Amino acid sequence: MSETRLVVNDVSVEFTGLRALDQVSLFVATGEIVGLIGPNGSGKTTLINAITGQVKLATGQITLGDTTLSGLSPREIALRGVSRSFQIARLFNTMTVMENVEVAALAKGASRAVASQSAKMLLGELGLTVKADELGESLSYGDKRRVEIARALAAEPRFLLLDEPAAGMNDAETETLLHILAELPKKSGLGLLIIDHDMGLIMRLCSRLHVLASGHTIAEGDAAHVRSHPAVIEAYLGKGAVNA
Repeated sequence: MSETRLVVNDVSVEFTGLRALDQVSLFVATGEIVGLIGPNGSGKTTLINAITGQVKLATGQITLGDTTLSGLSPREIALRGVSRSFQIARLFNTMTVMENVEVAALAKGASRAVASQSAKMLLGELGLTVKADELGESLSYGDKRRVEIARALAAEPRFLLLDEPAAGMNDAETETLLHILAELPKKSGLGLLIIDHDMGLIMRLCSRLHVLASGHTIAEGDAAHVRSHPAVIEAYLGKGAVNA
């Protein structure tokens, strides 16, 4: 399978005159995992919202291969192969875990039988089979995060954007999630863009990092380069991170 790139080119986003993103450019290729990090309020979630059509661009363009995503609705972008999770898990609380995942596959156009088969497979891969008949509202926060990832994968994306997938998980759950995410590009050939404040997870998982501060890119590159970058140390990681 040939490489495809999700490209963000000179993207700016404004809210009532405040520039939340200022000419940010990055790319994610299929088969790789890129970490998007930075302090709170740096524009990370806004960037994912821009990519997935949740907010309008003031400047710039977003493309997936030869397709321009800028200006498309969130549904149109999802149908073209970009799925996401949210900072706060958004499950259908009165539906079962199985039904939550099936719905995503059905929305992509799968038949009921294919949606059911896909949901069973994904629940197995994410260690959720025993939760299949439980209602969304009854789950722990960590389990809700995994269900949301399963639901995003049910749409068969080429790119998956995860906003703090390890939030609310204990160390064991985070370790399990790390191994699951690490295998996704190999199994499915998709590209991953991940926001998370768990730097242990990010540094072990991601081949490249992109760092935002106050809506600007301040560094990008491999983990070793980024963690020793003076601007990153000052803005986010702290002096102790260089030797961590």
